[in-house]
Amino acid sequence: MSHFLHTELDAQTVTRAYARWAPVYDLVFGAVFERGRQAAIAAAQRIGGRILEVGVGTGISLPEYSRDCRLCGVDISKPMLRKAQERVAEFGLHNVEGLWVMDAEHLSFPDDSFDVVVAQYVVTTVPNPEATLDEFARVLKPGGEIVLVSRVGAEAGLRRSLEHWFAPAARKLGWRTEFPFGRYETWAARTHGIRLVERRPMPPLGHFCLIRFTKEGDASATRTSH
Repeated sequence: MSHFLHTELDAQTVTRAYARWAPVYDLVFGAVFERGRQAAIAAAQRIGGRILEVGVGTGISLPEYSRDCRLCGVDISKPMLRKAQERVAEFGLHNVEGLWVMDAEHLSFPDDSFDVVVAQYVVTTVPNPEATLDEFARVLKPGGEIVLVSRVGAEAGLRRSLEHWFAPAARKLGWRTEFPFGRYETWAARTHGIRLVERRPMPPLGHFCLIRFTKEGDASATRTSH
């Protein structure tokens, strides 16, 4: 784990960074991350039911879900969440149960609360990625899915060198450049009941992936509990 120490973030840095991003986030990232966002929403809707978006940000995804899905959103950034609340009101999103300021590493929900946990461009920005993934698994119902869109670092070559060089500047912006896929594989291997089901490259330039994990259990049984 020592290899990753110099790329780690702290909560204060992330909170400050996303407070700065809030006014321009949709303009800067809306179109860039559109394909990944649509892929995550489509994957979540295949499961349906009660969906938690961690790092909901400005709520840019919320109007794009089917109104049959029940949505909850959390974010560590109050300025981002204010914009999400405005979006819920603007679009009359009555399927949004609530939006809360919350740390992804310490979710204030009971075990087995959601059919799907979605986190778009989140895991590489939190201080403790593995602890955050543990929380996703905890609040996920058996038979449910964790749906991530996340940056995956290069394992070797020029891009790996460039990521290493840019890492200090990236931390100030609130994200990591170096995050190999092996961290996801290692986490899944040591987490009981969690299985990787998909890894699919996403634009821009294939630097991101749609990553899906399932939690062992009876999906039909969780659906009847609603």
